[in-house]
Amino acid sequence: MWIAVVTIAVIALIAGLALSFASRKLPSDPADLVEQINDLLPQTQCAQCGYAGCRPYAAAIANDHEAINLCPPGGDDTLRRLATLLGKDVIPLAEAPPEGHAVAVIDESLCIGCMHCRTACPVDAIVGAQQLMHTVIEQECTGCKLCIAPCPVDCISMRTV
Repeated sequence: MWIAVVTIAVIALIAGLALSFASRKLPSDPADLVEQINDLLPQTQCAQCGYAGCRPYAAAIANDHEAINLCPPGGDDTLRRLATLLGKDVIPLAEAPPEGHAVAVIDESLCIGCMHCRTACPVDAIVGAQQLMHTVIEQECTGCKLCIAPCPVDCISMRTV
């Protein structure tokens, strides 16, 4: 009876070691890498990287179709974390922000309160109510410019702060 228990224990130990070795040496599931990259991105869905959102950009990075330095809202911190995760060198952001950064500004005398800009803002940096003036919270604005096109009265411009 003891021989059977020892035999099963040895087989289980060998199988465990083999699985451990295989998990380290074999490539992981690409979907896991996409999720890890996506978790590091700021989730602003601003499209400044050229993709419709953070997840498509993460998939492009995971498949080596895109550089890791295309996320201005993520900044240098996100760039360093991505480089560490992927074992790549830290490179400067593709679009280095100018002195300060760009934010949207609403000319409040022209704003009609249509809410188109507010619904277009991926980070909820625009506050206001229906039929009332809107304004931008500068600390929250990523400068993505997604609020400019939907404005029917062209009262939104970009300013460097």
